[in-house]
This record gives sequence, C-alpha cells and structure tokens, in this order.
Amino acid sequence: MSKQVEVVRRTTVPQIRARKAGEPIVSLTSYHAHTAAIVDKHADFILVGDSLGMVMHGMESTVGVPLDLMIMHGKAVVRGTQKALIVVDMPFGTYEESPNMAFRNAARIMKETSCGAVKLEGGARMAETIRFLVERGIPVMAHIGLTPQSSHVMGGFKTQGRDEDTWAEHIADAHAVTEAGAFAVVLEGMVEPLAAKITKEIAIPTIGIGASVDCDGQILVLEDMLGLNEWTPKFVRVYSDLGPAIESAVERYADDVRARAFPGDDETYR
Repeated sequence: MSKQVEVVRRTTVPQIRARKAGEPIVSLTSYHAHTAAIVDKHADFILVGDSLGMVMHGMESTVGVPLDLMIMHGKAVVRGTQKALIVVDMPFGTYEESPNMAFRNAARIMKETSCGAVKLEGGARMAETIRFLVERGIPVMAHIGLTPQSSHVMGGFKTQGRDEDTWAEHIADAHAVTEAGAFAVVLEGMVEPLAAKITKEIAIPTIGIGASVDCDGQILVLEDMLGLNEWTPKFVRVYSDLGPAIESAVERYADDVRARAFPGDDETYR
C-alpha cells in the first residue's frame, strides 16, 4: 500500500482577507531562500520588502532599489517556501507614473517570481492604480502611514498621526485603498489610537509595523527582530541577539585558522 503524501497548499489572498478581526495575522520579511524556509513554518505571509536595499545591500534608503533586484530576491523566497503567501514590494518608480506602467511591472513581478501578490505604497493617490491592477487579476496589498519611499518628501522616517488634525487624511487613505480592492493594508509608524480607529472602520485586515497591537496582524523586518542590526526602531522587539553571536563565531574561526587549529583531524579527508 503506497504511502499518502500530504499536499502543502499555500495561503491565499482570500484567506488573508478573511482573517479580518479574527486570529492575528503573522508576517515577517525575508529576502533569501534559507531564512524564508524557516519563516515559512510560522508566518501567514512573507513580504519580500524593498527594505532589502538597506538590510542586504547597504543602501541609505529604499528609493534606489531596482525592479530586477526585487525579482531576484522574490524568486529566492518563493523557492524556499511552501506554505506562506509571498508578497513582493513594487520598488519606487515602478508604479507611480500610470496604472498601465504599474500593471506591466506588477505582471512581470508575478510572472517571474510566482509570488501571490504585490505591495505598493500610497493611499488615495494610488487608489486608481490599485483598482486597475485588481481588475486585471493582480492582488494588491496597500501601504499607508509612514511610507519609506516618500521619506524625502516627509523629511525622514516620522511617526504619523501625532497631530490629530492629520487623522482625516490617513483615514481617507485607508478607505480609498479598501474601496479600490486592496486585500489588506500595512499601517506603518502610526500612533495607536489612529491605527485602532482605521482597523475598526475598514473591511480589510490591517497589518501593523509600529502601529500597535490593535491591528489585525503584525510584520517586522526579520533582521531587526533577530538583533542583526546595530540600531532598531522603538517598535521592534528583539527576540534574539544574533549579531554578537555571529561576530563571536567569526572571531573564533579566524583565531583557529591563524593558529592552524582548523581544519583538524575531524575536518580532514584521509
């Protein structure tokens, strides 16, 4: 009698959308196959974020990330995973000009990476583009609040909603992307009462990053929560201090090589 093989099915966009006000949605970023394989066991969706420009390639912001780089990392993450929905960021300059331009680039991302959705930044100003993409079969996750690709206009990475007079604009953004067909929306760098109000008002899940526990789900940059960066934002909880551990391992390796203590008998073919 043949052994039955369990079929692992990826989380789908409708499944994420259906989690509104239900069990919190778990997400992390990942940029390569081996970390994605680890995250895949625990996350509902994985974001291949354009933050990879800063985390992986030493850029000062996400603005300089090219489309080809996102596709390359997106392919790696898809190859390393089986279960999680994979969402790939559309980098700066690939969707703002027109809905047609956005469709061409989003279609390329999905075709070449086999991801399940794309993410783009912007609220009401991007609603027409979101609707255009969704109507043509491309699932879109929106991103409002602190939008890193607009950091030069914003004057840096500033918490949004500290002045209650600005709330109406953020709330309008949330409703606009919902009505345009986004299946979820990232709320970044947003004060708690504003994030809670938006989460309560709109029909799609909110994914918080620095936007309080009131959101329908949470996302962090993997390298931040693993302690691989010298500095982390206030909203990050560091779950492991891997930076010093890696440096210690490299130092011991270097010492062993210089002392001719590595490789030893156990690591040598006789």
